[in-house]
Amino acid sequence: MKKLECIIRPHKLEEVREALDKLDVHGMTVTEVRGFGRQKGHTEHYRGVEYKAEFQPKLKLDILVRDDQAAECTKAIQDAAKTGKFGDGKIFVSDVADVLRIRTGDHGEQAI
Repeated sequence: MKKLECIIRPHKLEEVREALDKLDVHGMTVTEVRGFGRQKGHTEHYRGVEYKAEFQPKLKLDILVRDDQAAECTKAIQDAAKTGKFGDGKIFVSDVADVLRIRTGDHGEQAI
């Protein structure tokens, strides 16, 4: 199993969810986060005052998939989340040793 940790723009969430739904991936955890990458934030103006917005609002998606779904899912997420501008985000892929569904006690892929 693989865990996909995706940092995306907030307005791209629905497009990513729909893309994963088409691949029969229905579960994810969504967390509101703030951060920056290479762009190191940007300058904004509010009521005539300039200030530096260093941490950008993003969403972090945690998604568990079978090994054979990982490449297809990362491509679908990339296509759905891409705007072509700085700050589109990242996808981190890592191995998952086991998953346990608390309600039923199912382990492994049956628990996804």
